Parts: sequence; structure tokens; C-alpha cells
Amino acid sequence: MEREEEERDRDACRALLPDFSFIEVYLNMPLELCEARDPKGLYKLAREGKIKGFTGIDDPYEPPLNCEIEIRPQDGLCPSPSSMSSQTYQRLEVS
Repeated sequence: MEREEEERDRDACRALLPDFSFIEVYLNMPLELCEARDPKGLYKLAREGKIKGFTGIDDPYEPPLNCEIEIRPQDGLCPSPSSMSSQTYQRLEVS
């Protein structure tokens, strides 16, 4: 999928809800970290070709251009689920 098509899809999702009801959260994590934290082994299956169209493996991923929240590794480590949800929750309280 090309960047324009992904942005159109994101904009279409955003348009389904009233203003400020849609908050796009971009988990900006290295692919290696995602694979290491994959409890279901989906990345492994995708690398073996058993799952087709898997984002980041055989399907490209274009980061969003206009997300409301971007969560990144801190000191090379993925934030805890609690920390990530807190960032999102704080944003929802402001909206």
C-alpha cells in the first residue's frame, strides 16, 4: 500500500467520528522489539511465509503523518503497557 492510500484509509477512519473523538496512536517501535514481544509468534509465522500480507514483514508500513500521540522507546527500552496507556489516557482527558 502506498503512503497516499494509507493516509486516505486513516483519514476515512478519522472522518467516521466527530472531531476530537479519534486519536491516532503511533507505537514507533523497532521491528526487532515487536518480534521479541510477540507472544503468539505471528512475526515468526510471517517470516516463514505462513502468514501473507503481514505489516512490516512482507507488507510495507508507512508511519502516520498526523498522529496525535507517538510512543517511542525510552533509553532503548519499550515503555511498559501501563506507561503507554497513561500517555493515551492523559491525551483523552485533555480532549
